Amino acid sequence: MNVPMANVDNEKAIRAVVKMAVESYASAFSDRHINEFDDEEGTINMKIHNVFISALGADIQYYSALARSLDSSLGNMLEKMAITIAELHYEVSQHVEGPIYQEQTDYIAELLESYKNTRGINHKKPSVLHYKGISKKNTTSKHSKRHESDYYLKDPDTGMHYLIELKIGGDLDNKKARSEKEALLEQYCILANHLGSEDKIKICFATAYNRYGEGKPWKQGRVLQFFAEDELLISSKFWNLVCKSDRGYEIVLDEYRNNAPKIIDALARIKKKYLPNS
Repeated sequence: MNVPMANVDNEKAIRAVVKMAVESYASAFSDRHINEFDDEEGTINMKIHNVFISALGADIQYYSALARSLDSSLGNMLEKMAITIAELHYEVSQHVEGPIYQEQTDYIAELLESYKNTRGINHKKPSVLHYKGISKKNTTSKHSKRHESDYYLKDPDTGMHYLIELKIGGDLDNKKARSEKEALLEQYCILANHLGSEDKIKICFATAYNRYGEGKPWKQGRVLQFFAEDELLISSKFWNLVCKSDRGYEIVLDEYRNNAPKIIDALARIKKKYLPNS
């Protein structure tokens, strides 16, 4: 996917978003956990009665609870940060609503079953060609449907519409993989029916980082069973699209690293509260 180089103003704007997001996250994360110190239902305190963890020592008990909280909340921060960056360049929405035909939903169900049935004679390997032309399946009854979307981006310069399902690390179990693709295909139909054309609609499965290492092939079977290679926006491809720059990933990661000490300081404040003698 070709996207323009980041100009100076664009880079400054992206860096400003990242800096603000990290600062806000670090402050809120430390404040929340410190304020929960005397709350028996606080995130960390809720874990202290796990006798199998506590038997390993106070440090392990603390870090195991905090690590789960950090991983989850950091993912939420990245999702929101990506939306804010996207708003610099796109019209951003988080839902799609409109008419969809029964013939289209029936075809989607049939297609997904062929992806799932890996040993059957009707098995298919995912391809974007499988749903091209689905908007012409419109001879049966229709009804209105609304789908919540992680990212629905419209590029005002090119007229392209991007329907994106973002999983920060890419984790999908079998049921979620199928349901996520079904939701995206229904959004595709709704949008195509509304626009009267499929020419400028693209559906994508995206990750914020490559769990196998940047630049390495994406090989999670649950994803590849339902998503075609052309539908994947893994790590740098996702950030480059959101930033509308072929240096987007580089800029975001560099600015995040510049501001990471703020999160490290926040973690130190939490540790001092919960483990004062450590």
